[in-house]
Amino acid sequence: MLWGVGLRWAYVPMSTALSLTQARNLHLAAQGLLQAPIRRAQASDIAACIGRMALLQIDTIHVVSRSPYLVLHARLGDYPREWLEDTLASAQIFETWAHEACFAPVDDLHIHRAYNRQARQHWGVANARTLAATQRPHLDKLLDHIRTHGPVKSSDFERPEGKGGAWWGWKDEKRWLEALFGLGELMITRRENFHRVYDLSERVAPQLLQPSPVPDAAALDVALIEKAVTALGITQARWIHDYFRTKPRLKDADLEPLVAAGTLLRVAVDGWDAPGYVHATHAPQLKKALAGQLQATHTALLSPFDPVVWDRERASAFFDFDYRLECYTPEEKRVYGYFVLPILCRGELIGRLDAKAHRAEGVLEVRALYAQAGQVWSEAQILDVANAIQRSADWHGTPRVRISHTQPAKLAAALRRALKHLKLKLERPEI
Repeated sequence: MLWGVGLRWAYVPMSTALSLTQARNLHLAAQGLLQAPIRRAQASDIAACIGRMALLQIDTIHVVSRSPYLVLHARLGDYPREWLEDTLASAQIFETWAHEACFAPVDDLHIHRAYNRQARQHWGVANARTLAATQRPHLDKLLDHIRTHGPVKSSDFERPEGKGGAWWGWKDEKRWLEALFGLGELMITRRENFHRVYDLSERVAPQLLQPSPVPDAAALDVALIEKAVTALGITQARWIHDYFRTKPRLKDADLEPLVAAGTLLRVAVDGWDAPGYVHATHAPQLKKALAGQLQATHTALLSPFDPVVWDRERASAFFDFDYRLECYTPEEKRVYGYFVLPILCRGELIGRLDAKAHRAEGVLEVRALYAQAGQVWSEAQILDVANAIQRSADWHGTPRVRISHTQPAKLAAALRRALKHLKLKLERPEI
């Protein structure tokens, strides 16, 4: 098979062409979602999991659980939520603007800070620069306060007129704190009840005081391209930029130097009209994928902000799954619900569910569950999904599952039976 790249043509033998299933499994393997965890999670797994993904997006909606906890649960199974905060407080990870607000491995600190300073176009960084240009004395006064008195939370500063909300509703101190964070002068030293605690960057990350070479724009671009391709396992060129929200969207010609250097491997994927790219460090996994040795066995509920689904085009190409986040959509315009969790079942996205955790009642409500159009779930899939729902319910401290609506309607009864069977099996293991 021939792929045209600029004035060069790269020959990719058909023997190296991946089926779509093989490509999908390579992607899930890189993301840590191919197979269920084989042991109980350990505290060190939090940093390792974030390192594997390169980013863990932060979102505060907690109708079920806040997104970062859900992303980790899908990959690690049950773990104490406070491990994420502990990992941040121990400086194994840090917070940064990237895809959006994200946790990232501390080893990538210099790369993110350099890119945010030189090229980041996110609104959080842009607003920080604007605010600094007009209110620098206020920022300096706040820095002096933190330097003298130590870390602060936004709530340490009173707002007599009431609570703030979005960026434009924040009190001045909150805007100033966020601006200093966006500029890199403050970092998040820890979170308390998921609220940010800000401190001087050099106190949070003393390594910033040590002289280090500043990578130029070209080196930063290459570093982030490599990290994105590694995290994705396999990707088309046009999907790479979205992972770290870099500019511009890439074309195959842009990757030619990395292919020529052997850093990226170009492969064909059945059904794709463009080549796929695999980082050379994943060559052993690519070989396994081609041999059919990567088998998807894991079933899990994914966060709406999971890297697997945050690029709508990529999710469609890999899984034939059209996913759009609806929690910020007016209620009357929603199709599936407020906080909709994609259902991953043995390498496929087979449906989605809108859920809410009623913690006081100990109930996880499945408000609505939708199988993928045209799919009829097998008994094995029903049992796998019931297992995933019950695991999530138990972990949330809401062990009773209430299923309100499904499409098709008969799926509700089948899932209720499967859930009842699971309960009986836990009570009487011999069943």
